[in-house]
Amino acid sequence: MAKQKYDNLIYGIRAIMETIESGKDLEKVFIQKGVKSELMKELLQLIQKKHVPFSVVPVEKIARFTGKNHQGAVAFVSPVQYYDIHNVLSQIFEEGKNPLILILDGITDVRNFGGLARTAECSGVDAILIPTRGGAQVNPDAIKTSAGALNFIPVCRSTNLKESISYLKDSGLQVVACTEKTDILLGEVDFKVPTALIMGSEDEGISGAYLGLSDVKAKIKMSGRISSLNVAAATAMALYEITTQRS
Repeated sequence: MAKQKYDNLIYGIRAIMETIESGKDLEKVFIQKGVKSELMKELLQLIQKKHVPFSVVPVEKIARFTGKNHQGAVAFVSPVQYYDIHNVLSQIFEEGKNPLILILDGITDVRNFGGLARTAECSGVDAILIPTRGGAQVNPDAIKTSAGALNFIPVCRSTNLKESISYLKDSGLQVVACTEKTDILLGEVDFKVPTALIMGSEDEGISGAYLGLSDVKAKIKMSGRISSLNVAAATAMALYEITTQRS
């Protein structure tokens, strides 16, 4: 069976190191388990220094990506540029805008992420904040599902999401966690103030650490017999409430 062609794939330790040093954002690096060399040691040190996401995997997984001389390492170049939340928020304030940040906790499905980005861009969200680990890969499928929205809305990747949320709070944003674990409805929350909205995965919801940091926990008003929504629909409804209030 012919291997799938990956337009954003690079392989070989030196090629990956040069790509990182060039300043390009890598979506993820896959390191072959058991490979030990001075060059591999240098790559791992560089990955950790630059906070590049990586996984140590069996050779069989790397072989699925390429049959060429990969030296035990392959990587995917991100199709988008990642931004620093500190710089993005500073620019939002400098432009005199009322910040609206969407935080995604544990959203791993690529198409879900793309759909969320499309909704966010249409709703006037200023930036999307995601964790470096445990989030969906921003790959060509995500770009396609977003209908190109990921080319326009800044995506900020954080190695410590808890720390980034604390920064948003310290900067004057109210942090609202959209969760069923509350009696407060989204419609009861004042969204006219600078806001960061946290949405969690459908199976795990928002992690306890981030719930603890939130200023308000609020839920979507439900009237039907089914008491849950998928994350894309829930996000759309939450952002509609916010944009309605702000307009």
